[in-house]
Amino acid sequence: MSFAGLIKMKLQNPNEYTPDKWVVVKIEGGEFPLTYKVFANWHGGYMDSSGSWKLNSEITKVTKAKKHYNFRGFSGSVYKCHENAYGMTCYGVGVIYSIIKRSKEAGVTVEILPEDTNWLDLKYDEE
Repeated sequence: MSFAGLIKMKLQNPNEYTPDKWVVVKIEGGEFPLTYKVFANWHGGYMDSSGSWKLNSEITKVTKAKKHYNFRGFSGSVYKCHENAYGMTCYGVGVIYSIIKRSKEAGVTVEILPEDTNWLDLKYDEE
């Protein structure tokens, strides 16, 4: 994560994240009931050239603000995701496809949902 990104992250609520890029993944199969999660990515910077990522606990609620979506997680975290930042960093692409491959080997389906999905219409497990 870049220095500017680290400072920005420290100034906000410690349980609130604002990723540079994000996607929503649908997970299902094996012992996993239908679950939606935010896969958040941050660009690397001078000190951390590879970038970073987080997969939230599970989306329980989504609200829309002016230019972003607030995805509330089961753990209480909130991911503030800008509507025009849907996608992944180069580093994030490698990570998510590794997760998809390993999950498939374990009989679990992990699918990246399309950008034009209406996040407010999906059914989430409420806290």
